[in-house]
Amino acid sequence: MIMALQANHINKYFYAPDKFQALKDISFEVKKGEFVSIVGKSGCGKSTLLYILSTMDTAYDGSVQLAGENITGKKQDALAAFRNAHLGFVFQFHYLLPDFSCLKNVMIPALRLGKLSRAQIEEQAYEKLTLLGVGHQALKTASRISGGQQQRVAIARALINNPDIVMGDEPTGNLDTRNTAIVFDMLQQLCREQQKTVITVTHDNDFAAKSDRIIEMSDGVIVNQHTR
Repeated sequence: MIMALQANHINKYFYAPDKFQALKDISFEVKKGEFVSIVGKSGCGKSTLLYILSTMDTAYDGSVQLAGENITGKKQDALAAFRNAHLGFVFQFHYLLPDFSCLKNVMIPALRLGKLSRAQIEEQAYEKLTLLGVGHQALKTASRISGGQQQRVAIARALINNPDIVMGDEPTGNLDTRNTAIVFDMLQQLCREQQKTVITVTHDNDFAAKSDRIIEMSDGVIVNQHTR
């Protein structure tokens, strides 16, 4: 069994205005190809945990392994390179550049990575947009398509470098029921067909209930885990 993620004894403190322990001895594993939803009330620590798992926050105690590599203690430039090569991110707000075409938005992470020619990157970006049902919007500026379509473009951007793990912070938080179902089905398809690992933080109980496993948090600790 291949593990995509291993979190070992994660503790996280905030020091302003007073010392506060946000995460308390968090340990868990996620298998390659698994779809995991992290749930809990606002302030329970789930987004704090995701930012540590995603290498964005490095001020914690404990260790994190991603895609078989220990990322704890790496320098910022090494973490940035690791993120670009191995991780894809989908946020509640799509963070597309509004004046750029959908195609160019999707191409940006691959252009940064610099492993393929511009023509190859453009071809792959078209493929990802088509896979997500928005290929016909490729040349429109991001500001001229609907919210649901923008989120699908954001997922295409997250996938352009063929990441091992896709992480989502409320990826359907701004979507209606229909578009939420579309986005969930797309993420699930990535797990089933491409063996991608998906880890999301969500307030949407229906979304979480359909994932492979739910990790429930409260007051900085994992209080329950349910496997579907």
